[in-house]
Amino acid sequence: QVQLVESGGGLVQAGGSLRLSCTASGSTFSIAAIGWYRQAPGKQRDLVASIGSTGSTNYANSVKGRFTISRDNAKNTVYLQMSNLKPEDTAVYYCNLHAYFKDYWGQGTQVTVSS
Repeated sequence: QVQLVESGGGLVQAGGSLRLSCTASGSTFSIAAIGWYRQAPGKQRDLVASIGSTGSTNYANSVKGRFTISRDNAKNTVYLQMSNLKPEDTAVYYCNLHAYFKDYWGQGTQVTVSS
């Protein structure tokens, strides 16, 4: 069973930065694709960024140039470095691990960007 624990959320002013972390238990991390999603109140959960087992990355257009996803397989951890944050980035951010045709989700971490 895979468990994901996110951390690093908080309150930040517009233009500021935060780094989110997602640490996974289990032995599937190194071969898994990892994604960061976010969900604002009343809206659907959307993909923000993802990273494959080979390190290939993908970003939503709204965060390109501002967010960077990376992974450390030795620590079973994925990071989301968020810079130049905007009020519209406010949401609960969730980590997702996809491996062996299964999806696992963390509990989410709140990011609030004040204007």
